[in-house]
Amino acid sequence: MSELNVVSISEAQIPADPFVARHLIDGSWRGSADGATFDRVSPSHGSVVTVASRGGAQDVDAAISAARLAFDKGRWSKMTGKDRATLLLKVADLIDRERARIAFHETLESGKPISQAKAEIEGAADIWRYAASLARTLHGESYNSLGNDFLGMVLKEPIGVVSIITPWNFPFLIVSQKLPFALAAGCTAVVKPSEMTPTTTVILGELLLEAGIPAGVVNIVLGFGDPVGTAMTADRRVDMVTFTGSTGVGKAIVKAASGTLKKVSLELGGKNPQVIFPDADLDSAVDAVVFGVYFNAGECCNSGSRIIVHEDIARNFVARTVALSRKVPFGDPLDPSTKVGAIITPDHQAKINAYVQDAKASGAEVPIGGDALDVPGLNGQFYQPTVVTNVRSDMPIAREEVFGPVLSVLTFRTLDEAIDLVNDADYGLSAGVWSENVHTCLEFARRAQAGTVWTNTWMDGFAEMPFGGVKESGQGRELGKHGLDEFLEAKTVTMRVGRTRAPWVDA
Repeated sequence: MSELNVVSISEAQIPADPFVARHLIDGSWRGSADGATFDRVSPSHGSVVTVASRGGAQDVDAAISAARLAFDKGRWSKMTGKDRATLLLKVADLIDRERARIAFHETLESGKPISQAKAEIEGAADIWRYAASLARTLHGESYNSLGNDFLGMVLKEPIGVVSIITPWNFPFLIVSQKLPFALAAGCTAVVKPSEMTPTTTVILGELLLEAGIPAGVVNIVLGFGDPVGTAMTADRRVDMVTFTGSTGVGKAIVKAASGTLKKVSLELGGKNPQVIFPDADLDSAVDAVVFGVYFNAGECCNSGSRIIVHEDIARNFVARTVALSRKVPFGDPLDPSTKVGAIITPDHQAKINAYVQDAKASGAEVPIGGDALDVPGLNGQFYQPTVVTNVRSDMPIAREEVFGPVLSVLTFRTLDEAIDLVNDADYGLSAGVWSENVHTCLEFARRAQAGTVWTNTWMDGFAEMPFGGVKESGQGRELGKHGLDEFLEAKTVTMRVGRTRAPWVDA
């Protein structure tokens, strides 16, 4: 324990009264129809920080009805792109104004470091501004090459009512990767944040109302996947579901949506590899590996949770990774110096530890970590920075998403062997390669089965670039112009010019 960099309790104060979160339905804040509520206990401090309305079928029905009516009446979809963009830009400015407040509540509910939360809120505001630019530039296509008798057009129209279901690990950032693009397209929405992190989505609802969003365009229902998420997915008045979370829940959503054949967009799990070649800049690679596995306590779909290191440098690379791991500040997420905070729930912490203990029992070695972390002064759950070596590719820790600060290490000899290890996974979200040889990097990028490939970096992202996975990491894309296209339907319009059509039947 003494060898780790543990940040003790900060001087920041937990509010005496928890945040009270309610549903936003048809432009007004409401409690649940049956009056039910639930508490959220801070994973780092062990105290109740939120009391939220617990939604049921009646609340979901009211929210979907409001979204359906708002869309069918054209309260939002018939507005000009300019007017929609103006509101999205106003929301971005309000997010900037409330950045500290949003980040504080996100830290209390999720356990992530306050400095990281502030950076994420800043990034979310940038995404809203980018989505606003898409609202102004949204357009269809015309075809003037069909001969003298025809003019063709492809109209881009909003898909309709969208159910947006978001996770607990990046609650404000991920809703900002979905909702502004849906709004830019002209859709209306019903949003369900995770029951573990409802507050920041409620604050976003406040900002949308302040910006002037028409009633019913954005609705928020709080509660649990069953019944809220299930009802939002199966209702035939909903035209599309977009979900970020576990692959298991994603598969359940596809089944629930199949009854109405509505569109489903999924951003799911990952078991993301970084491949390190001997000619890599090892200082940068070690730092990126440590960042990739411990960022957000490893509770990240893009976590670099497995590295595949050339056997000639494996021993040295692991030793450097372990040494740098000892310097990462773990501890109180309200301390600005902390880089790794709390684990979301006790059950999840037990799941993380079970993977590590199973690997040890199967012959793996743990040169650092492998147990809970005691942070003086805090009554929460924390896990040590953990590196697992002597890992075989068939071990669960090498194949399944641990979703914690746990790094699995495998080795390779040739590029072909490295590619085989990369692609020998059910997931395909992201992958990375470290080499000074551009030919190696390009070949890797082409052959790796992943939605995103990073070369000589890790987890850099931009609002302009699409994000999503292949295989069991999901379907569809977020961000970029591709993120807008997810919420649009293409309608073909074929126009005959003049009365040139020859009769099919002679009169």
